[in-house]
Amino acid sequence: MAESKQDVTIQESGEMYLETILILSKTSNEVRSLDVAEYMGFSKPSVSRAVGILKDGGFVVTDHSGFLFLTDKGQELAETIYERHTLLSKWLMNLGVEEKVAVEDACKIEHDISEESFEAIKQFVINYREEKEID
Repeated sequence: MAESKQDVTIQESGEMYLETILILSKTSNEVRSLDVAEYMGFSKPSVSRAVGILKDGGFVVTDHSGFLFLTDKGQELAETIYERHTLLSKWLMNLGVEEKVAVEDACKIEHDISEESFEAIKQFVINYREEKEID
């Protein structure tokens, strides 16, 4: 049982790294491990280890200069996590949750929520927005 928990933690951690690389790549074509470390507040050795795991998993590649790039597989997962984070954060804030708390809670939820539950929330938000625009 403890082994499963470790796998989930590694997976969640990996998702956080992928999401960070995606966010950083939106503002710069040159994302380095150092940029990821600074953004996340982690040590360079921790990020290097995680990047190695992500490279082995086929989520990230590096070029000859050491810049990080998401593979198609990594891009897809990063965008999924980023969409969840963004939608859940906004949803919680619209419910009256303070922004800092909403962002922190969304970060916790985004990795564990099922696809079915997320899609239900997403559809609710879409329907709610449409109703608000009509009224």
